[in-house]
Amino acid sequence: MFTKKGNGGVSQIDSLIGKGTRIEGVLRFTGGLHVDGEISGRVIAESGPSKLVLSEHAKVDGDVCVGHLVINGTITGPVRVTEFLEMQPKARIVGDVEYASIEMHQGAVIEGRLLLAKEPIPEKSD
Repeated sequence: MFTKKGNGGVSQIDSLIGKGTRIEGVLRFTGGLHVDGEISGRVIAESGPSKLVLSEHAKVDGDVCVGHLVINGTITGPVRVTEFLEMQPKARIVGDVEYASIEMHQGAVIEGRLLLAKEPIPEKSD
């Protein structure tokens, strides 16, 4: 659907949650997911390479477990990134962050603990 070169194993966005859309419950996905809307609940990437992109309008209230996360919106809850976390200038995470590799732009905020994974992190499926 959408493609963009960058860090991580997935360069294609397969699904889009548009602005004005609100999802409640557990959201499981494979491949690439772009979110402009709101999610209340868990966001979990299924096995294989995954990429979650949260625009500056996106809000997630719940825990997130993905391979590659690009965030410019808000997550309230624990975050687990098995490969690469990119926090853009308007990014805000309220919760602990477990990561393998991180890039933070000026203006990005984390209110919680940063936990560096000493070994590759296996993705959780539930």
